[in-house]
Amino acid sequence: MNAPGPSSSARLRVTLRLLDAELLGAMEHMWRPDGLLPRYRRYLCAMHAVVRASVPLMRRALERAVLLDVCGDPLAGPLAAYLREHIQEEEGHDAWLLEDVLAAGSLPGEALGPMPPPVVAALAGSQYYWVEHHHPVALLGYIAVLEGYAPAADLTSRIAAATGLPDAALRTVREHAALDTGHLDELYALLDRLPLTRGQESDVTISAMHSLDALTRLFVRLGRSAAASLPRGAGPSTPTGVTT
Repeated sequence: MNAPGPSSSARLRVTLRLLDAELLGAMEHMWRPDGLLPRYRRYLCAMHAVVRASVPLMRRALERAVLLDVCGDPLAGPLAAYLREHIQEEEGHDAWLLEDVLAAGSLPGEALGPMPPPVVAALAGSQYYWVEHHHPVALLGYIAVLEGYAPAADLTSRIAAATGLPDAALRTVREHAALDTGHLDELYALLDRLPLTRGQESDVTISAMHSLDALTRLFVRLGRSAAASLPRGAGPSTPTGVTT
């Protein structure tokens, strides 16, 4: 009897690990201490643009999953149950970011007013398309990336030391450093419970790879300054930086 092969979650983890060096390098460059305060303010505004799409996106995926469940789709029931719970966990995190923006010395209008950059639209917008016109299971690849590259445990203290900002400006980073590891474990457990076909597993992987690429481009953008450019291929010590 043949031994079972790697699980769906294990295959996704390996794929991301093989492809994430540039993202990790861009994150580490973004969080360098010199000149961090204005970059951190831009980061908060960019993350708000990403995070404010999260709950509406999951709600639409939930609606599609409920409809598919009625039609007998074997993925739809467990997916809907996961989304209901995860929506509750993520509710209000965009408000946290606006509070951080204000405490960091900017105005909420700086996050709410400008049109989000195309890379943010590419990151979240692709998921709307796949949820609406393909299958909501693809959203799990997006969530895996956003939860999988959460702030490192020491990031809050690094930001505070480099910028002098108060704790009130660091809530989102602090909370997600604690929360997202558990969220990622829940997601991977779901992937291994779902009766995914190879095609559906490929859908999740393609979504994750696209999300990884868009997130890399976003952090490259955030890390730019007049004084320094991103060193291509430079690897960091720890993954730090996405708040979802």
